[in-house]
Amino acid sequence: MTTKRDCFADDILLSGCVQSPRHCPRCWLPVRSPPSRSSDDVIYEMEQVINPAIPNRDFTQKCAASYGLRGWVRNTTCGKVEGEAQGDEETLKKLLQQVNKGPRMAHVVKLEKRELEPRDGEDHFAVMRTAESMFHSRS
Repeated sequence: MTTKRDCFADDILLSGCVQSPRHCPRCWLPVRSPPSRSSDDVIYEMEQVINPAIPNRDFTQKCAASYGLRGWVRNTTCGKVEGEAQGDEETLKKLLQQVNKGPRMAHVVKLEKRELEPRDGEDHFAVMRTAESMFHSRS
């Protein structure tokens, strides 16, 4: 079970971060050096429409963390999963393939992606609390 609290991973406060056992060093995720940002970094914004009974937010976070990507993922109040992932283009393509496939027993209806400018300040992949979708408001 996850609990809502502030995350102090690597002494950076992420307000509204939802902790899970796979989330950060304080919650038993194996410690990994934050990937360094390069000029080849790309950031993708993604939105999925899935079966809401499947834990896809945690699946996405686990995949992104295993690839060493930075960013965030969250459920939305309208039943979608959205997030941003940042890293090199080849690794992001691998993540998007995994996310499009989804976890076991999932049926991903649609995966939308959009390339954004890389952002500073992200050093791991976080699970954020459920909120209103911001995907279409940034068009």
